[in-house]
Amino acid sequence: MQTPLVYRHLPAQISSPENPTLVMLHGRGSDENDLFGLANQFDKRLTIYSLRAPFEFDFGGFTWFELFDDGTVDDKSFEQSTKAIVQFLYQLKTQQLYLMGFSMGAIMSYSLALAQPELCNGIICCSGFAPLQLEHQYKLQELLNLHIFASHGINDQLIPIASARKTKELLSQSNANFTYHEYPMAHQINEKCLLDIKEWMDQRLKQNSGNPL
Repeated sequence: MQTPLVYRHLPAQISSPENPTLVMLHGRGSDENDLFGLANQFDKRLTIYSLRAPFEFDFGGFTWFELFDDGTVDDKSFEQSTKAIVQFLYQLKTQQLYLMGFSMGAIMSYSLALAQPELCNGIICCSGFAPLQLEHQYKLQELLNLHIFASHGINDQLIPIASARKTKELLSQSNANFTYHEYPMAHQINEKCLLDIKEWMDQRLKQNSGNPL
């Protein structure tokens, strides 16, 4: 596969005609190994890729873009990462595609799917939000076939729960299939959250069998 992005890959352990695929996007200061540690927790029919963000982060690891204190994103780095991810996704030979992002990876997942809902069947967004700065790009009334799972910790000190609730309010105006959970946790994915994610993913695979993009 031709891509400027470094990634890890777990092939499907059980073959399926739809070749359902999950693409993972890590948070700021991490890398492709982070979410990939969860790969074996998912349905064995899934082909899984975990991507590394293209920019080095000043304090270690990598980042998808520069995020400012007011919750806005740097347009230039954000656009570069968006193009790189979309290029990667278009090369995948799959009839079912899902994105899973944590923190900044969740911001990327929201932004990609809400602006280009044809890209994927669903997104899992953990401890993140959809930037209102980019709201003019979102196709909120074209999300009927998009399934969204969102989770957030009520004790999150890095991305306050208020940001997730603003996204929940935004998506209440859309026609997306939106599932939202809050947990008594910090900036993380705890066991209950992971269990809910896996159940949500299992339902998507069951419902979308034979129903490609």
